[in-house]
Amino acid sequence: QVPLVESGGGLVQAGGSLRLSCAASARTFSSNAMGWFRQAPGKEREFVAAITWSGGRSYYADSVKGRFIISRDNAKKTVYLQMNSLKPDDTAVYYCAAGLIYRDYGDLREYTYWGQGTQVTVSS
Repeated sequence: QVPLVESGGGLVQAGGSLRLSCAASARTFSSNAMGWFRQAPGKEREFVAAITWSGGRSYYADSVKGRFIISRDNAKKTVYLQMNSLKPDDTAVYYCAAGLIYRDYGDLREYTYWGQGTQVTVSS
């Protein structure tokens, strides 16, 4: 069973919105924090947002703070990334990740499970 499956990517004009979803297996979702990362062509994968197991705390990269919102529905085993006021610089493949975080929610090495990614393209 694939641990994480992203959906919701696509092509949008600058200023528009998209909502990404990440469906997880029970094993992957259980007790894990969830995060979103992105990777643009020729760049390293970077942190976007993360949310604790309970959903009580969320964390954001400075570049998306105030524009993106991460949320989770534990009953549906799904995490979401609402992306508003999109910019061309947001163009990337977006990855969902899950893991037990010990130190840094923004460190991709803390995450055990990864999805295969969904492409987001923002046109100017």
